[in-house]
Amino acid sequence: MPELPEVETVRRGLAPHVEGKRIVQVRRSRKTLRRPWPRGLKAALEGARIFSLTRRAKFLLWRLSSGQTLISHLGMSGRFTVLPPEGAAAQALGEFYFQPAARRKKGPHDHLILDLQDGTRIIYTDPRRFGLFDLIATERAQEHPMLAHLGPEPLGNAFSATGLARRIAGRIAPIKTVLLDQTVVAGLGNIYVCEALFRARISPLCPAGALAPDGMARPALERLVAAIRDVLTEAIAAGGATLRDHQRVSGESGTFQQHFSVYGREGEPCERCGHPIQRMVQSGRSTFFCPVCQCEEAKARPSR
Repeated sequence: MPELPEVETVRRGLAPHVEGKRIVQVRRSRKTLRRPWPRGLKAALEGARIFSLTRRAKFLLWRLSSGQTLISHLGMSGRFTVLPPEGAAAQALGEFYFQPAARRKKGPHDHLILDLQDGTRIIYTDPRRFGLFDLIATERAQEHPMLAHLGPEPLGNAFSATGLARRIAGRIAPIKTVLLDQTVVAGLGNIYVCEALFRARISPLCPAGALAPDGMARPALERLVAAIRDVLTEAIAAGGATLRDHQRVSGESGTFQQHFSVYGREGEPCERCGHPIQRMVQSGRSTFFCPVCQCEEAKARPSR
């Protein structure tokens, strides 16, 4: 499933082509996605101008002039494609990846098509149909059930070692599992948690509360927060990681997978110590780590 860097990459690719533009036609497939299409989707979108396209955790928020916000999630295999107007195929998007909208035939997995006032076409494609769309009044967008309980953005000012310490104090669950809890910090997924823990030299088995005894951040937690910020920033700069389905709106793959230190590298030598990277399963997710470099706090226990 796309994580924060992949979703942010998609947002940055889409925003210049949709913000400030009016939607003139909406077409959707009859097939449902993860949940049914919202009622009144066509009426809410057609004629509306897209004021802004932002991101919250792994969700995209399309703020519309109709007073509503369209919330979208890519699911496992969802992706957006931008088709330029006739005669504009060689613009910044690159003619290699695009045909003018008029020449592109609808594909079997295209589920939502937005035609904009300047002839640009936005296509949402999702072979597995695990993505979703929903509508909510803009003034209540942050109250939506999918957004209301999210933790702070890891690249925002609200994310800090002090704040994270308060959220994990007393928790005996492994730090790897706790960081995947979207109420603790928003947008993190399996790949980037594995990579951040490696950079911070913290065992994925370490009880979360051991990093914040009495709600106070230990040095290891300071390292972890810095590592999370760094790995996400680098991943966004690389266009995210493409392991299976993720593509930028240009059709290109992300390249951060070329820089993984531990994820997907079971049996390969650790870049720091040379010991083979190991894999284990935590809460149904594969965890990749170096048992030598990531031994700090592995046996610690949170204070009570």
